[in-house]
Amino acid sequence: MPAMLMYPHIDPVAVQLGPLAVHWYGLTYLTAFALFLFLGTRRLGHPPFKAMAGDRAWARRDVEDILFLGVLGVVVGGRLGYCLFYKPGYYLTHPLEIFAVWQGGMSFHGGLLGVIAAMLWFARSRRRSWLEVADFVAPCVPTGLAAGRIGNFINGELWGRFASPDLPWGMVFPQSGSMLPRHPSQIYQFLLEGLLLFVLLWFYARKERKPGQVAAVFLLGYGVFRFTAEYFREPDDFLGLLSLGMSMGQWLCVPMIVGGIVMWLWCGKRAPYEVGRAAA
Repeated sequence: MPAMLMYPHIDPVAVQLGPLAVHWYGLTYLTAFALFLFLGTRRLGHPPFKAMAGDRAWARRDVEDILFLGVLGVVVGGRLGYCLFYKPGYYLTHPLEIFAVWQGGMSFHGGLLGVIAAMLWFARSRRRSWLEVADFVAPCVPTGLAAGRIGNFINGELWGRFASPDLPWGMVFPQSGSMLPRHPSQIYQFLLEGLLLFVLLWFYARKERKPGQVAAVFLLGYGVFRFTAEYFREPDDFLGLLSLGMSMGQWLCVPMIVGGIVMWLWCGKRAPYEVGRAAA
């Protein structure tokens, strides 16, 4: 039997300055925001945004404003989504603990809903089409998701299901309570819904598409990759597997996959982007 890899027990605190502790997880969030700002600035040169003029023109200030609103959407939506999707009964009886974000508990799907709400606010305030804003933002998101999965790995959380002892990269996570090898599902998600989704979406968005189609591909791509990765990720111990042997993460991906397909087909029938005048 091949030697098993051991989780390296990385200290979650990156820098300690007296009473101030800088955690690696916080640094991955900062990395995600910096990557969004960088990629958003590059996105200004992609069609159709580079051709928009006058009151339709996009600028770096728009990227900065979307980032600010998006951070709020991620934090608020992610926390509320976790409370509602994963532990509604507990937080209904302990409502003040909803604000105890330092105890952990964030949901990607809740964060997504928060970001959608933030984009709706931005689109309305700038008199832009929501689909236009969503198409601009979508390719800039997966690298942030990749950074978050690295944070999960450093924290030694969200480990995978048991793996065959013959799997070369099977890893033992002692904090899981078992010394048997598991799938390093954080790395799977880093590669799938992070790097691979970014590459596919970035190149897809380099050519002009119908309004909403880039955002639709994000929904479909993330849904498929996350659904697949969930087969290797250990379900939450307080939920286990639900109907049809699927995890909560998989069930939350189903409407993303269906919605992405329907949205892509519907958007394919829409008129191309107009670049010369403000959106109604």
